[in-house]
Amino acid sequence: MVRIQRRKLLASCLCVTATVFLLVTLQVVVELGKFEGKMFKNSNLKDGHAQMEEEPIHLHPFLKREGLTLNRKKTLAADSYPIMLWWSPLTGETGRLGQCGADTCFFTINRTYLHHHRTKAFLFYGTDFNIDSLPLPRKAHHDWALFHEESPKNNYKLFHQPVITLFNYTATFSRHSHLPLTTQYLEGTEVLKSLRYLVPLQSKNYLRKRLAPLVYVQSDCDPPSDRDSYVRELMTYIEVDSYGECLRNKALPQQLNGPASMDAGDFYRILAQYKFILAFENAVCDDYITEKFWRPLKLGVVPVYYGSPSIADWLPSNRSAILVSEFSHPRELASYIRQLDHDDRLYQAYIEWKLKGEISNQRLLTALRERKWGVQDIKQDNYIDAFECMVCTKVWDNIRLQEKGLPLKRWKADITHLSCPEPTEFAFSPLAPRRSSLREMWIPSFQQSKKEAQALRRGDISPVNVM
Repeated sequence: MVRIQRRKLLASCLCVTATVFLLVTLQVVVELGKFEGKMFKNSNLKDGHAQMEEEPIHLHPFLKREGLTLNRKKTLAADSYPIMLWWSPLTGETGRLGQCGADTCFFTINRTYLHHHRTKAFLFYGTDFNIDSLPLPRKAHHDWALFHEESPKNNYKLFHQPVITLFNYTATFSRHSHLPLTTQYLEGTEVLKSLRYLVPLQSKNYLRKRLAPLVYVQSDCDPPSDRDSYVRELMTYIEVDSYGECLRNKALPQQLNGPASMDAGDFYRILAQYKFILAFENAVCDDYITEKFWRPLKLGVVPVYYGSPSIADWLPSNRSAILVSEFSHPRELASYIRQLDHDDRLYQAYIEWKLKGEISNQRLLTALRERKWGVQDIKQDNYIDAFECMVCTKVWDNIRLQEKGLPLKRWKADITHLSCPEPTEFAFSPLAPRRSSLREMWIPSFQQSKKEAQALRRGDISPVNVM
């Protein structure tokens, strides 16, 4: 009997406990519901109006400018701002609002926006420009913009009038481009004036016991400029230390093998020991100037330059580089370099500007001062930022003109925005070894690209009232 009473008492206690637990749980649920309701109301209502949910700030790998990451807001953004469609997926972004001063544009690589009513411009990266895949038919209100900082060997088709004139806006290495990238490999005047890597001339004279007067470092062999043919001939008249894959006769330390080491301090210190650096571009085009030219100037070495025919316009001073084009034959160039090598006074004249920190070229100073982008400077937009904003601003300019009922501005590229002559071979003597790369690849490639460019324009893909 006592056992039965104990069991009844235990059962009653369990029932009471369960009831209390259920009541407490119910109360918690109710309070949580109230709290969530308040949070929802506070996050979506302000003064009785619905508000959009805050989105995180997104930094694009190319563009350090802040942009909004757009998920559910993409459709709204595309309906509110002009759409700039990267037809070449250079940025990789499916959607971002970019702020360009007072103007805002929606940048995307999503090709579903091809026929969207707010799509105003198509952005192309030159290396990936393919005439077999274009946003056609081209509409009258569609602007085309080209970004191409590379040499013609990357895409010869762009370097012919029928193709370059398809574009309304350009950012190329040419000074005549709407956004010139001529100084794209030069951080600024300070690196030119810097004496950080400079080796005194007395030390260089001592190092000449084991080093050649000239150094050559190239691993992209037999390009359209035919530079290796010239250097090979030059080597028969003067000693050249060649560290790269092309014409190699000297080895770099193991840790400096590889493209990543080309901007390493240890690599710079090796080059800085020399008196002259052979700075030969892979193509011969006006204003196509790469790090091959600027690097020797930074290091306090005299560049022996072959490439842009307009290079004299960009020298830091009248006497800061030796121009291959001024010599009729490598034999003459070698003789002149030997003269400078043996005469400290003559050699010193080529680095006097650096020792004094004086850059006299006003064109160069103005270009560096007025460019709207920086090089390796996180405090400035980079040139892709500047390109996007150039197009965005010009599109907005026409939108505002249209709203006022005024005539729209029409922009158009011309052949000066991107032009290079057909590659040619060096021919020094019948006995000189002849390379076949130009005849078998670069010259036929140039000629074929010219035919393709002409065929493209015969297709009449340009809207009449734009071009």
